[in-house]
Amino acid sequence: MSAVPTHRRPWLRTGAVTTAAALLLSGCFSSGSTDAGGEAADGRISLAMLQPPRSGLSPLSDDAFKLSRWSTAETLVVLDADGEAQPALATDWAQVDDRTWRFTVRSGVTFHDGTELTAEQAAASLTAATEAAPQPRILDGVDLTAVADGDDVVVTTGTPDPLVPQRLSSPQLAVLAASAYAADGTVSPVGTGTGPFELVAVDGTSGATLDRFDDYWGQPASASGIDVDFVPDGTARAAALRTGTADVVEAVPVSQAGLLDPELVHEVPMPRTNTLYLNTASGPFADPAIRGAAQAALDRATVVDTVYEGRADIAEGLLGPALPWAAEGRGELALPAAGTVPAGTAITLGTFTDRAELPEVAVLVQQQLEAVGFTVTQDVREYAFIEADALAGAFDAFILSRATVLDSGDPVAYMTSDFSCEGSFNISQLCDPAVDAALEAAAAAPAGPQRRALALEAEAAVLATGAAVPMLHERVIQGEQAGVSGAARDPRERVLITSETTAGD
Repeated sequence: MSAVPTHRRPWLRTGAVTTAAALLLSGCFSSGSTDAGGEAADGRISLAMLQPPRSGLSPLSDDAFKLSRWSTAETLVVLDADGEAQPALATDWAQVDDRTWRFTVRSGVTFHDGTELTAEQAAASLTAATEAAPQPRILDGVDLTAVADGDDVVVTTGTPDPLVPQRLSSPQLAVLAASAYAADGTVSPVGTGTGPFELVAVDGTSGATLDRFDDYWGQPASASGIDVDFVPDGTARAAALRTGTADVVEAVPVSQAGLLDPELVHEVPMPRTNTLYLNTASGPFADPAIRGAAQAALDRATVVDTVYEGRADIAEGLLGPALPWAAEGRGELALPAAGTVPAGTAITLGTFTDRAELPEVAVLVQQQLEAVGFTVTQDVREYAFIEADALAGAFDAFILSRATVLDSGDPVAYMTSDFSCEGSFNISQLCDPAVDAALEAAAAAPAGPQRRALALEAEAAVLATGAAVPMLHERVIQGEQAGVSGAARDPRERVLITSETTAGD
């Protein structure tokens, strides 16, 4: 990968620093990307991001979401607020039969390397994703093929799949130039995307540089480029916003948000729910009445106010305010009746340390459960060392921060994974015929109002079992300097810097 050009402004590279060190470092780099008058120094945007690349910015990995947030790699379709597919590199599409879809590729699109977008190259990008090892998450369990036919890409699935357009919105299925794909299977997004910003350099896990692409097919970028720094330490990211070192800061920690100028902090509900999963197969929570007692014992407001400092939303269901249609369409929920907990009923409560708030949530949940008769033993580890035990049913209860719309933007996939008899992420060990029937009906429905209504019926079926107790919905906390305009505040965290984003007055 090429070296970083001299116009980049390198700053806080530290992966883990103390508060004092973060403040000291931020003072050393206080000039940032703005001058004394608040104007962007050279029309560029300085961006501080949470996680460095894990796979060399390969679009076939979770790094694809960075490429999407930088508006450098694009997909055939994008999603609107309701999760419906909208045109992007494809102008329209139609379902030919229950397994075949035809997408018309947009004309007049130029890749950053100067080659033209064609249906052949779009199909080749999709094929590369299907042949990758491991495959992109969006293709788990999906047998998909893509071939060019004139100006169209014909996509075929092994079984009927009403969500093909939504799947193709995943950043992991971005369409790149032929030059991106090496013979050894590696994929480089440097100079090979189609977006308004061209990725021109990557500095390992420290940062990246993007310049405006003047031949962009859509609205040209207002900013001349983006300078990205990866700053895993939350205190350092907050310091960058406080000192003006960064124009836009991703994922400001709850603990730091209250220390910043409120005018610079923006909160957006995200489709992520903090849920207490209860083991329905063995132990005390095999009894629905004991599950009901646990649910009744939880004081969600205390958790939100104490741990999240009010910067979260109390859960009314599995699906939160990031999906506005959920609250609008949800009826009254039937929850399991609460029984009496025999004194001293022993349970194990697990969670993980990777999300800083979860161990604190576990302390409050333990106190609330013990108040109604449970004796609670906690087991808190790093996620990598606890996931296998959680999936094997080793815990009576487990606290998880879980994304409720996965890559397709559809909550049915999440509920099927977590609560169906054959679900691959079934921490509750739930196997309920009514739940499976509701999930199967939702999965078979086409995208749109009918599918959303059936998804809410499936949610109600899950909650009626008491297998999951949704506690709160998390928020994206995003920092923006006063002079920043047009930064996207995206609940799905797919978009951040767009053609319209500028820094400075």
